[in-house]
Order: sequence, then structure tokens, then C-alpha cells
Amino acid sequence: MVLKELQVIFHKELDAIYGENEVDSFFYLCTEHYLDVPRIQLTLEPELAITKPETETFFKALEHLKQQKPIQYLLGETEFYGLPFKVDENVLIPRPETEELVDLIIKQCTERSRSASENNPIKILDIGTGSGCIAISLAKNLPSAEVYALDLSQDALKIAKDNAKLNKVKVNFVEADILNESTWNLFFENLEFDVITSNPPYVRELEKQEISPNVLDNEPHLALFVADDNPLIFYKTITNFAIEKLKPNGQLYFEINQYLGEETKQLLVDAQFEKIELLKDLNGNDRMLKGCKALEIKL
Repeated sequence: MVLKELQVIFHKELDAIYGENEVDSFFYLCTEHYLDVPRIQLTLEPELAITKPETETFFKALEHLKQQKPIQYLLGETEFYGLPFKVDENVLIPRPETEELVDLIIKQCTERSRSASENNPIKILDIGTGSGCIAISLAKNLPSAEVYALDLSQDALKIAKDNAKLNKVKVNFVEADILNESTWNLFFENLEFDVITSNPPYVRELEKQEISPNVLDNEPHLALFVADDNPLIFYKTITNFAIEKLKPNGQLYFEINQYLGEETKQLLVDAQFEKIELLKDLNGNDRMLKGCKALEIKL
């Protein structure tokens, strides 16, 4: 079958669901993944044909896409901050908003990381690491930093460890539940961090109707949702953890629920953090929060 004919079928079956541009993107991702055929080759060779088994693979992918299975899960991979990542149904698909958080941390920590001594590198902790996209991107771009990553899911940590190997970085992975101190207190007993960051679950149950079906039906709810009556549970817990485990002048970074920016910011105010900033993403939504631990906590 000629690939261009297959592309026409993709558009006929999927445009109503995703739109023409998105379907083109899906098709070219499939040609690169399944055939190692880049987009430019299709332009140069419009009559390029594929075998029957290859055609069947594309039709299977088409059926999954019609059922709104995310293309990233279908291919088992995605890109984040210019790096390759494996993903499956045990981890969230990394999003552009999280790239903005990573970029913010890298820009603000590069000089600090360079000036740290080899025997005393800056220490970074990512809480709720999932695929490892934050921790691994930081380790790749701040090579002198010592990076730790925590998650309660064994399955997620397996993916994250594979991604660390894929990107040739060292990350210290910890299986623990940040909400359950008994699972992590001994591990972190003698550690203090220069940077703590987290993109924890923050979508309230009442916001489910805003979530697209391909996310709602496929991505892990454990990593997405929090109860309506206690939506800041992770932020409260991590802020309290940061009071104990951040070095003086250490930095705390969050990705946050756009509807709860001021409420989340107040947690840092109450904890006497300084230089607190509530930052918007490229779409103009309150999405990032940062603060600096005070040199001295006033009682």
C-alpha cells in the first residue's frame, strides 16, 4: 500500500476527533516510529509503498487512535525538554507546562550548580517523579548536581529508571509515599536539599469534566486527582517537608492547579518562605510557584 493513501485514510477516520493538523502529526510520528521514515522522505517519495504486515500495524494504530488512546502510549515513547522518554499507562504523559517548570529551575540553578564544589554538589529532590521527566531533565542539564527522585509507584519507578539509563544520567530513586513519613524518614534522615520540586496530583474531582477523554480514560488517576475537600494535601505536606529538609535559602518549586494559585501561594507565606513568586505558563494560567526558605524561621 502507498503511504500517502494510508495518510488519506487516517484523515478520513480521525479528523473529526482530533483535527487535521493533529492527525498529520500522528501519522508522521507513526511513520518514524514503525518505519524509520522521516516526514521529508514522504515528501520526496510520494509513491513510497509499505508491506502488508506494516500496513496492518498502521491500521491497528488507527483503531487505537479512534478509541482516543494517547499516541504516546501507543508508541511507548515521547519527547520532553528535547530528551527521549519511555511512557506507558503507569505514568503521566509529560506536558509542555512541566517543561516550563524545568526550564525555570535550570535557568535559576545553573550558576549555583557551577559554583558548587565537586565534593559538595547541589542536591535536588523531585517528589512524585512519575516517568522521571523532571528529575532526568535536571540531571542532564545540571550535570554537577546530585538528583533524587521519589515516587510511591513501583511501576512508575521502573519506567523512570529505564529513562535515566536511556538518557545516560544518574538519579537516586526512592520508593516512598510523601504522605506517609514512615516510608521515607530514614532515607532522608541525614539529607538536606538545595532544591525541592514537585508536580503532584492537583486536579479536583469536580474538574473531571474539563479533562479530555483520552486523558481521563488512559492516564493514571493516582497521579492526577485529589479530593475536592482537601485539594492541597500534597502541597501542604511537601511544604512542611521542605521546612525540614531544605537548606536555608534553598528553593521550592511547584507545578500547581491554575484555579488554586493564591491558596497554594498562601501555604508558602504561612511557612515563612521568602521571594515567593506565582508564575504563569505560556497560556497565561497560574501554573508555577516558587519560594525560598528563610535563613531563619521566626517562632
